[in-house]
Amino acid sequence: MKLRLIASFLLIAMMFAVTSSVQAQTYLFSLDSETVHVYWNSDGSVAIDYLFVFTNSPNADPIDFVDVGMPSSDYEWNSISADVNGVSVGISSDYYGSGYGFAVDLGAQAIRPGKSGRVHVYVGRVTSMLYPSDDQPDTHVSGQFSPTWFGSEYVTGSTNMTVVFHLPPGVQPEEPFYYPVKGGWPCDTAPAAAYDNDGRIIYTWACPSANAYTQYTFGLSFPKQYIPEEAIVTSPPTFQPSGGDFNINLDGLMTCAFFCCFASIFIGAPILGVINERKRKLQYMPPKISLEGHGIKRGLTAVEAAVLMQQPLDKVMTMILFGVVKKDAATVVTREPLKLDINPAVTVGLHGYETDFLAAFAKDNLAERRKALQEMMVKLVKSVEEKMKGFSRRETIEYYKAIMERAWQQIEAAGAPEVKSQMYDEALEWTMLDKDYDERTRRVFTGPVFLPMWWGRYDPAYRPVSAGAGGGRVSVPGTSGGGRVSVPGASFAASVVTSVQSLASHTLGDVKTFTSNVTNRTNPLPKSTSSGGWRSSGGGGHSCACACACAGCACACAGGGR
Repeated sequence: MKLRLIASFLLIAMMFAVTSSVQAQTYLFSLDSETVHVYWNSDGSVAIDYLFVFTNSPNADPIDFVDVGMPSSDYEWNSISADVNGVSVGISSDYYGSGYGFAVDLGAQAIRPGKSGRVHVYVGRVTSMLYPSDDQPDTHVSGQFSPTWFGSEYVTGSTNMTVVFHLPPGVQPEEPFYYPVKGGWPCDTAPAAAYDNDGRIIYTWACPSANAYTQYTFGLSFPKQYIPEEAIVTSPPTFQPSGGDFNINLDGLMTCAFFCCFASIFIGAPILGVINERKRKLQYMPPKISLEGHGIKRGLTAVEAAVLMQQPLDKVMTMILFGVVKKDAATVVTREPLKLDINPAVTVGLHGYETDFLAAFAKDNLAERRKALQEMMVKLVKSVEEKMKGFSRRETIEYYKAIMERAWQQIEAAGAPEVKSQMYDEALEWTMLDKDYDERTRRVFTGPVFLPMWWGRYDPAYRPVSAGAGGGRVSVPGTSGGGRVSVPGASFAASVVTSVQSLASHTLGDVKTFTSNVTNRTNPLPKSTSSGGWRSSGGGGHSCACACACAGCACACAGGGR
């Protein structure tokens, strides 16, 4: 009897569990791109325009709601509109995120499993976003914004994220400034500056490798003369708990806030300052001080594109080395340490940086060579900066990334190993722009790589030796019918990576020190405009529902939602 009762109980429990799992929504999607325009208006309000591109997982439920977080409760419900693939949809207060926000009800436009959809959301008016600037409180106001983010349990893959700040009409180019992005923004923290179609200054942050589950916070400051005085929030933000009765210990709260601020100022700030300074020393390309133009700068070499992308300088040097060897302007005598036999007969067809590179290696003294290489890099960086005047840095970088990607795709699509190797030879420097160069080479070349005809000038192990040394060719892994040397793809990739490491350790010394010396010349430390904190005005994502007790403390609440 007991066994029968237990069995019945288990059966009922299992049925309940199955029913519950059927009723529960399972969300899993990739946010392919998130673009948000934030308009800082002349009346002190903010308008927010989102464009999300979702791809739903084949095994998930339809995406029927999209939560959009708001910086505070001070937004006008009637100013909100949304559409999916151009079809208008409704707005709901059924918001699952933390803090303030609303939900977009996709209804019949729900994004089905395995399908993609574009969700456009516009919020016409949000207030209480601007505070007196901590840096220049008498003359400037500041504000910050965090784009909506989603729970990490719902999102897969990376997100191509773009955040554009439109400054108030009339603000002049030299008047505003921006703050470093908070939250571990994986790309350039210096925004591109330009004008929009209405003649307003815009700051643009773009990153193809961001993610949709992290709170990134962007900030700016501009003269307060461009907005009404009454639009400036002069008292700390207050937050009301949503639902239920709460008894708050104010003494405990103030004590906690005091220790938070103390830790932020005297512990966190110095540590963060050291980390940011180390990162800044590796950013040898200066941020745009004057306003950027529009359009793509075509005609850059792979080396110049690498500089524009701020690739590591040891990698840039290796690309230059390959260039002069391919042109028969130099032959590697030894690789560790790197010694070159320079061919003075080759002068035509060399780029200026290649000529300077060879001149540096003509110096026997290592210290003099290293100094000459630093001068070469400074000259190269400034040359790229000069060429980029009037052009969009962001658009140009995307253009050359596309060239790199096409080169890889053509190589991957090639059939015969000989053809694949030839295409790889022709596009070698472009493929090196890929941050995942070595791993991708291993993945693409599962079979042999036929070494380029010039490879013997680069690697002494693969070129003929003199008759006095035994004649013929040194032992190699294998040859094709045409006499070309073949090696495993993994070995070839490792050889290139080893070249980068060898050049760094034996020629440049400590790469960080070498890069820092270049940065001091090309991107010197600017006059500080943000020594203090910047007042929190709430994020833009699943924003904080907790108070910041001091002007320099920023909220850091977890995201949620669907």
